[in-house]
Amino acid sequence: MRLRLKILPVVALLSMALPVAAGQFGRFFLPPTTTVEYDSRFAFTRIRYGTRTGGNFGWEHDYPQADRNFAAILDYMTHMRVNLDGSNILDLDDPRIFQNPVIYLSEPGGWTTDEAEAMNLRKYLLKGGFIIFDDFDGEPEWRNLVRQMRVVLPDHEFIQLDVSHPIFHSFFTLRTLNVPHPMLRGIEPLFYGLFDDNSTSGRMMAIANFNNDIGDYWEWSAEGLYGDAPTADAYRLGVNYLVYEMTH
Repeated sequence: MRLRLKILPVVALLSMALPVAAGQFGRFFLPPTTTVEYDSRFAFTRIRYGTRTGGNFGWEHDYPQADRNFAAILDYMTHMRVNLDGSNILDLDDPRIFQNPVIYLSEPGGWTTDEAEAMNLRKYLLKGGFIIFDDFDGEPEWRNLVRQMRVVLPDHEFIQLDVSHPIFHSFFTLRTLNVPHPMLRGIEPLFYGLFDDNSTSGRMMAIANFNNDIGDYWEWSAEGLYGDAPTADAYRLGVNYLVYEMTH
């Protein structure tokens, strides 16, 4: 109950403080890149893909409101210095990803990577970077993520996580990982990690929210579209990810 009381008032504040954005129910055109000047503050960094080849555009799902809302929660709940003036949209081969300790990739079920992007992501992860994969479901989409990451890190495998892993206790203590998909109810949410030594005791380089869409909860939190309790849990997951990565 204590954790719910800390989160839910902030979710309510978002409805007053932040404008409603067009999201998955009303897409809009994005500029080629959107960035904020690096000043050592954490800036939400979303990875763009597919635009050069006319491929999948799922990378912008829930933008910009999910990015803004999560940054506001992170700033309110933690002592982390968060840039609330804007966020980043970067390609994987952009050297500026190295200025950002955590990057976010939406809909990896439709993601493809070329040699330059894979090489840059490999360097980023091995140097201490962390990537969050979100908003994908079903075996074909899972197989695509695995296939793309084998290009990036051919000797590494995803390992399914349970609630005992420290990432789920880095700020909030989670007792369950049963945060349901906001739209596809009835499928089991699963969480997978990618580790530098293929062991859950090693440094985590990536986390995958499979059969889920945490960003959708963030996007529509101000409107209360999916209910208070699971929305608060989605924010707890995100805050835990950031705190864990910034302290490991």
